[in-house]
Amino acid sequence: MYDNGHGIEQDSIKAIELFEKACDGGYKTGCDNLETVGNRYRRGDGVEKSLIKAIELWQKACNGGGNCNNLGMAYERGDGGLQQDSLKAAELYEKACNSGDATGCYNLGRMYANGLGIQQNHFKAVELLEKACNGGNMSSCYNLGVIYRDGQGVKQDYFRAAELLQKACNGGKADGCNNLGVMYYNGSGVRADKQKALDLFGKACDRGGQSGCENYARLKKELQMQ
Repeated sequence: MYDNGHGIEQDSIKAIELFEKACDGGYKTGCDNLETVGNRYRRGDGVEKSLIKAIELWQKACNGGGNCNNLGMAYERGDGGLQQDSLKAAELYEKACNSGDATGCYNLGRMYANGLGIQQNHFKAVELLEKACNGGNMSSCYNLGVIYRDGQGVKQDYFRAAELLQKACNGGKADGCNNLGVMYYNGSGVRADKQKALDLFGKACDRGGQSGCENYARLKKELQMQ
């Protein structure tokens, strides 16, 4: 009520005090609310922008059973005076993933896929990205589609790649639409269909993908000349 100003004067400081008390008392939703307030401090949304305060709240939220993903990102980047620590970041992403956070699974999968501060492990990366994609993280669906398309640490599977890129496209990922369009243009694992490719490039462009716009213009000209 204090946080939203419902029936009483809005007071973010009082709200944080109460969320902390709830979190310290073992109420997970209180910890989750602390993480949300931390995000507002990171953005300066209704409060004075402070990454240090954001990290403080994320740490309390994580320690109390709330989401640890944002704290993991802070350690991975070395934000807010934290010493950059990839292993600590991976540990926090794993904790977030195990608690059901798809973004935590994605971030840990990304680290394994690229060997970012931890030993590269394509098998583990695919496992985590699958979990994140199934949890609704469209960046994971897109990256997994690229992995299957290129056969990066897995057996190349164009059918699976197209399926995942379509899911990413449907979920709003411009790169998913564009890369699927390229597959339809070239007939890579799908039946070649330039009109379908044009439609996908158009979707990518509409969603802000520069490559989609360029491919759309190029293919449109090609089709007009036929």
